[in-house]
Amino acid sequence: MGDSMGSSAEKSEKSKVIGAINLDKIKFNDQGLVPAIAQDYLDGAVLMLAWMNRESLGKTLETGQAWYWSRSRQELWHKGATSGHFQTLHTIRYDCDSDAILMSIEQAGDIACHTGVRSCFHRINDGSEGGEFAVKQPPADMLSQVFSVIRDRRDNPDPNSYTCSLFAGGDNKILKKIGEESAEVVMACKDNQPDEIAGEVADLFYHALVAIAHHNVDLRDVYQVLKRRHK
Repeated sequence: MGDSMGSSAEKSEKSKVIGAINLDKIKFNDQGLVPAIAQDYLDGAVLMLAWMNRESLGKTLETGQAWYWSRSRQELWHKGATSGHFQTLHTIRYDCDSDAILMSIEQAGDIACHTGVRSCFHRINDGSEGGEFAVKQPPADMLSQVFSVIRDRRDNPDPNSYTCSLFAGGDNKILKKIGEESAEVVMACKDNQPDEIAGEVADLFYHALVAIAHHNVDLRDVYQVLKRRHK
């Protein structure tokens, strides 16, 4: 089973980023396990839930990559060792009862589930009686969800869609709308109208998302820039 241990300097740098957890504070269950949720570090999507024991949690903290305990195989499990879909740890925390772990991770390949999709939480009933479960993208932050719809409109044009009409108009139409919405944000702020400000900023965000989709820029690239600047 593979292990990405890295140098002492690398470990020291990782410890600065992810912090530390006192393992004695964690309340493992009667089987010596604690549930661990892996969440995308940029858009907050819940990718998977697995189990950790004291050793796997220790190795996760030591290496900066997710290690779990396989209850079916009864062995340590280095996520990505066979698939290449490693999970790099950004932050780790535990809940108020100290009996659950939440990890903010960067998912290699953007695939966490063994079925080959992004999130293990991809099944949802279609709402009909006895309906089938369908594969869906996991809920993330609202901008990511709106951006997903915008890209779908770009890739699957609908003549009745306002978003598609923007794409059809190209930069001239898209950038004109951004200019208009920016001016409306300024005016709403100048008039100190909270509801108007929220609405105009939402319009500006939407048209900016259309612009980056038109130029094939991923919203995650924008999040990466914000993440770097936040640090």
